Amino acid sequence: MMYTVGHKIPDSDSTCSALSLAYLMNKLGREATPAVQGKLNPETKFILKTFGFEAPQLKQNFDGDNVFITDHSDRAQSHDLTKATIVGIVDHHKLGDMTSKAPLECWIRPVGCTNTIVKEMYDFHKVAIPKGIAGLMMSAILSDTVIFKSPTCTPVDIAAVEELALIAEVDDYRAFALEMFKVKSKIEGTPTKDLVLRDFKDFEMNGKKIGVGQLEVVDISLFDDIKDDLMNDLKTFKNDGRNSMLLLLTDIIKEGSELLVVSDDEAKIEDAFDVKLTNNKAWLEGVLSRKKQVIPNLETAFAN
Repeated sequence: MMYTVGHKIPDSDSTCSALSLAYLMNKLGREATPAVQGKLNPETKFILKTFGFEAPQLKQNFDGDNVFITDHSDRAQSHDLTKATIVGIVDHHKLGDMTSKAPLECWIRPVGCTNTIVKEMYDFHKVAIPKGIAGLMMSAILSDTVIFKSPTCTPVDIAAVEELALIAEVDDYRAFALEMFKVKSKIEGTPTKDLVLRDFKDFEMNGKKIGVGQLEVVDISLFDDIKDDLMNDLKTFKNDGRNSMLLLLTDIIKEGSELLVVSDDEAKIEDAFDVKLTNNKAWLEGVLSRKKQVIPNLETAFAN
């Protein structure tokens, strides 16, 4: 059995790419089952419900299984895959530290979303994209590119959304994306520790474990009353073997992020973004992308 699966704290791209890739593999005669390694966030649930899909199977043990990895290639972002056979990777991030036991299929491209690459795979294999799958893929691209505002967005992503919207019969994909982000912005009643981990990844940087989370909303003032609680949760998670915990509170309308930091190396964080932290916080003008505007800066700072 082959499983298609994204990172262990799934976002919309990792979940939708697992579904879209599994459908393609099955059409190509390679039996595949989509899976997720963790709980789905509200935005992803909204997307799946809109286009008539059930959540993929929750699976955290892949011992003895064949696995086609989506939306990551860092070991720290998956549960233990040492006893699995990695047969492929489709991703839009930097190449990580996963290794394979045999030659594998790799589709890695510098675009804004994994589903953009999966669409290229459909085109390459001349497989028609069904309406529902097109809706999933379109939604993931709009989410990952922050409705094309992210610096990771490319003309290829925009063209993919325009084509997928036609297949999915979505007349106004920008209006749909705003509804999607309104769902993503709902934080009432959610424990702050769950918010920290809603879109969270660990990274190894020069032997140090750095955790970076991101919350994208349409109005950053939603966090005004809970920032102290978020900071306390960052301290708790940092004490779990991490050098630093960072949380980006991203306002997609203002096009910037407030950075919350708990770190043993605050000076390195300040150097990474050329800012001075005030009460462990700083505003990062124009910063929307963790992948392109945050992680490379941190890696450079921690390499020194």
